[in-house]
Amino acid sequence: MDAYKNKMELIEATDPEIDKPVFRRPGFEGIKTLGEIDERIAAFIRKAREDKDLTRAELAPLLGLSMQVYGRYERAFSKMHVTRMIHLCEILGFMPMEMLFGAAPHLWGRTPEEARDSMELAQQVVSLPHGTKRDLLALVKKMVALERAADGAAAETQKVNL
Repeated sequence: MDAYKNKMELIEATDPEIDKPVFRRPGFEGIKTLGEIDERIAAFIRKAREDKDLTRAELAPLLGLSMQVYGRYERAFSKMHVTRMIHLCEILGFMPMEMLFGAAPHLWGRTPEEARDSMELAQQVVSLPHGTKRDLLALVKKMVALERAADGAAAETQKVNL
């Protein structure tokens, strides 16, 4: 288990919402509590709603919710289930990765710049026509195979030199 924790760069953390220690991967600003992550998600959905010029009263019925219940998500009072997130994506027209990036950008790269580049690349790929995606996928698969072969050759060279 220690090897796995090291490989994943997990460190022991405490969180006010959990009564036992947990293991987390630090973000660019350290380890955010689950409550802080909820607040980032709440801010994201509030902005996504506002960007569509919808009020809470207009959006809530589209989700089958009362305005008060929906408002709890935007205030980070209630935790959102994945199914609700998917429904919000359908209604407000954003990809789930955009909300997750807003809450935990460190999952997209080792530095803020790398994370932003990864997110932008993913967004660009999503917007491509299907034929272009297929061509790009074939190209990326070839690049990955070449990279793995080069890594394997370098590892073999290291073994021989030892």
